[in-house]
Amino acid sequence: MNFEHTDDRRMLADSLDRFIAEQYAFGTRDRIAKSDEGYSREHWSQLAEIGALGALFPEEVGGFGGAGFDVAVVFESLGKGLVVEPFLGALVVGRAIAQAGSAGQKERIASLIDGSTLAALAHEEPGSHYEATLVATKAERSGDGWVLDGAKAVVQQGAQAGLLLVSARTRGADDDADGISLFLVPSDAPGLAWRDYTKIDGGRAAELTLQGARVGADALLGTEGAGAPVLEHAVGWGLLALAAESLGAMEVAKRDTLEYLRIRKQFGVPIGSFQALQHRMADLLLEIEQARSAVINAAAAIDGGERIGREKALSAAKYSIGRIGTRVAEECIQLHGGIGMTWELPLSHYAKRLVMIDHQLGDEDHHLARYIALGQETLQ
Repeated sequence: MNFEHTDDRRMLADSLDRFIAEQYAFGTRDRIAKSDEGYSREHWSQLAEIGALGALFPEEVGGFGGAGFDVAVVFESLGKGLVVEPFLGALVVGRAIAQAGSAGQKERIASLIDGSTLAALAHEEPGSHYEATLVATKAERSGDGWVLDGAKAVVQQGAQAGLLLVSARTRGADDDADGISLFLVPSDAPGLAWRDYTKIDGGRAAELTLQGARVGADALLGTEGAGAPVLEHAVGWGLLALAAESLGAMEVAKRDTLEYLRIRKQFGVPIGSFQALQHRMADLLLEIEQARSAVINAAAAIDGGERIGREKALSAAKYSIGRIGTRVAEECIQLHGGIGMTWELPLSHYAKRLVMIDHQLGDEDHHLARYIALGQETLQ
């Protein structure tokens, strides 16, 4: 396997890294993360102009990339800058539309690519604990449209999004894979209620309540009751994105910790000269390279056609970055000492983001269990 990025991907990564270094310094990021909207419209538009959104989608739907390594390159750069703009929602919703949408629905991807529409996935529910097919929200036909009733939890940038991808059950028991349908719901649809809040790692999320929410017949994405495979496909791209973002954050935490070990002195010498700290840092570097290998494997596998192999690679990557990201956060803070926990030091924010990535789209325990279950499917 060739591990070298193409010239186009290297140029994109360089452009993103340069923009983040020049326009998205930590002070700017901190202000954006704490703002009422939880993101910057200006920076979102600039990132779209650079091509960060277009790189997430293939040419047939208006993008110019769309391969696993394209997504990994973009999100690794975003992770380096702790970017809070809603790239994950655009990727997951756009991929679902590209997979199952009608010709008219696919036209909406253009507004995701140019940044004029913010999108969010509204799938997880209170008490679902990452189970992909546990959907209690109901959808029933009403006239020439649908009525949705239920609740969705931790919808990333939900109150700011203009387009929601909502999962709802049209038949079957709450935990059946069969019977889940997907709907493209505009944020101004009647019957939607939000509770918006700030996330601990920056940006915003919301709890969504659907009380007789009405949408038209054209809101149904794909075939009624057959939304689970589409959801798995779209969330798979989200898993790759989060793994790559975590890798980018790990790299910065590593860099800053190495620099601190060089400049912090005790007993008249840099603390990096202490053998015990060298051993801890060496172990951490090996762990980060293991995380990189997992991301590379997932990026290569996601473009493949064989489901079990693809999903195992994605769950393996998410498990790995969950475990390793948490260790990187803990070790880097400990190697810094008490200063590592201060709000003024960027490291503490990288540590929080690394820990919280583990809890998005399934934590390490969930994906370890899923990896084992996928292996058992292979044996059957």
